[in-house]
Amino acid sequence: MDRLLSMAVFVSAVEEGSLVSAARRFGLSPSMAGKHVSAIEEQLKVRLLQRSTRKLTLTDVGRSYYTRCKRLLEEYEDANREAQDAQQSVHGILRVAAPTTFGALHLGRVVSSYLAEYPDVSIETTLSDRYVDLLADGIDVAIRIGRLQDSDLVARRLASCRMMFCAAPSFLARHGEPKTVEQLRQAPRLAFSQAVSAGDWSVTDANGQTHHIDGAIRLAANNMQMLLAAALTGAGVVYGPSFVFEQSIASGALRVLLPDHKTTDLAIHAIYPSKRHVSLKVRRFIEHLSMSFGDMQPWDLMHRSTTA
Repeated sequence: MDRLLSMAVFVSAVEEGSLVSAARRFGLSPSMAGKHVSAIEEQLKVRLLQRSTRKLTLTDVGRSYYTRCKRLLEEYEDANREAQDAQQSVHGILRVAAPTTFGALHLGRVVSSYLAEYPDVSIETTLSDRYVDLLADGIDVAIRIGRLQDSDLVARRLASCRMMFCAAPSFLARHGEPKTVEQLRQAPRLAFSQAVSAGDWSVTDANGQTHHIDGAIRLAANNMQMLLAAALTGAGVVYGPSFVFEQSIASGALRVLLPDHKTTDLAIHAIYPSKRHVSLKVRRFIEHLSMSFGDMQPWDLMHRSTTA
């Protein structure tokens, strides 16, 4: 028997929950599907599945074998796909979604270099801070920052950033620089209204104690660029991801507050609907994103300099 087919039938039987469903998937009779699984068991001299009229149950050995087989089959598919890709061209319309501020500040250069490399691709970009439904909205790739929702989407980590408190020198000249958590609580806050916990800022001190900053909100907005603009005029203390404040801190227009305290780290991911049957333009874009954001980013270097 074809050993690769036998492995595929076994994996499918586990995932579908029955040999009948696995047989249907590969155009086999149920008895032939059972023979494929039995052939593996006979060769290995182990029981992989406990069979009953109602269900299939993996043995301990079968569970481990399933994990390995699934990985091997995925690698086999990837190898075939790469060989086919070598003969194909990257073309078509690529639809990308990203958070508004991250997209405006950092996605443009990445998209431009991708378009230069693949002239037969056009890109439609949607910038929004709401979680778009990739399937319903026809999105090929989305950038997500922070906690990922449980779903069947595939995620690839691109980079990380850190939340931080910032204020303009003009604000600090009028109100003084907060040196403690309690002093920070007294400052007027400029808050992002669509955060996971809107208005709930947190920081951990040198003793490992976490504090929530719950002072009065002077300005709430659903756009970080508006909050950045307000902070630059000295309107209050702003809390947000380092990639927003990078240039303003480097120029001296903003200063990081409580730099010796630890704030939340956020992961930046690219997500897409499925690992199987992903178009070549999507795979190449994911690779391009990974290469563009994979190394140390300017906002990472900036944060290190403020805490050194």
